[in-house]
Amino acid sequence: MQRSEALTEADRLMTICNSCRYCEGLCAVFPAMELRRSFSGGDLNYLSNLCHSCGACYVDCQFSPPHEFDVRVPSVLARVRHESYADYAWPRALAPLFRSNGIAVSLITVVSIAIFIIGFVAFNDPSALLASRHGPGSFYALMPHTTMAALFGAAFLWAIVALIQGARAFWHDMGEPASVLAEPRPLLCAIRDAASLRYLDGGGVGCYNADERPKDDRRFFHHLTFWGFLLCFASTSVATLYHYLLQREAPYPLWDLPVVLGTLGGIGIVIGPLGLYAAKRKREPAMMDEGSRSMDVAFLAMLGLTGTTGLALLLLRESSAMGVLLALHLGAVFALFVTLPYGKFVHGLYRFLALVRYARERHAS
Repeated sequence: MQRSEALTEADRLMTICNSCRYCEGLCAVFPAMELRRSFSGGDLNYLSNLCHSCGACYVDCQFSPPHEFDVRVPSVLARVRHESYADYAWPRALAPLFRSNGIAVSLITVVSIAIFIIGFVAFNDPSALLASRHGPGSFYALMPHTTMAALFGAAFLWAIVALIQGARAFWHDMGEPASVLAEPRPLLCAIRDAASLRYLDGGGVGCYNADERPKDDRRFFHHLTFWGFLLCFASTSVATLYHYLLQREAPYPLWDLPVVLGTLGGIGIVIGPLGLYAAKRKREPAMMDEGSRSMDVAFLAMLGLTGTTGLALLLLRESSAMGVLLALHLGAVFALFVTLPYGKFVHGLYRFLALVRYARERHAS
């Protein structure tokens, strides 16, 4: 007996697929499935996080609706994947954040932004919020750098600890020894597959949306989002080195490295999520899990808000709108940090670990 209805349905589908094996060339899920004759809950969570929801198996399957077998692998694995996020959440008391993610993320974002606006007014002259400033250190006139670093450092540290604990629970549930993570070959293969989004191509033709004409735009927008996020992180890291090693205070000139990295990253996390949202609206409902829609949209909206406020702050940083835009941007970034372990972001971490396990199994078989 599986521990949930979604896992029971996934077990049924994987048993059917293991007998058919028509889709074994489409992605990593089916070769990984074929290595098993039965499926534990950990195995099914592994396969669900290995799935990239390209939809090719649904379109190609001879048993998909209206067949009586009702094989809907993408939507069922998406439901299992969504449930697995709550199963592995740390601390367990915060697992319900996954079940009402859209509301939770919205409330946390609004409260975060409100706190920064109130804080700017409470700890400065009220007129300071709408004052225009120029040159290095203008941001810190509203919020000291030490306070900013301590606040965001604590939020980021919390996110890292929670993500690591969730990853440990996922890895343990799959039954893999920790020593696998020290093996270079599976790690390098997983890094290559994750960085290239290898299995988001529907077996080489692209993702399926509302019809049987595959497109590769979902992969393109994933790349924009992924690399945009990394460029924003790189921008923050370089700016930190500038501050502590070179004693250079933000904001920096437009041509300086942190600004260039942040601008490119900001563009990525604005355009990428917009494209992914548009692609999601075009997808065939039978290939999706409606229960995870709000979480998906909330994460895309958070990334878009972070990128939009960051770019607006860059353009208007010497105007009277700087104070308000800084509060909006810092509030959005803080909310993003504290919700990272309790939203769609975790799919990247679990999918990477699933790719590591698949690489190890593939080379061992």
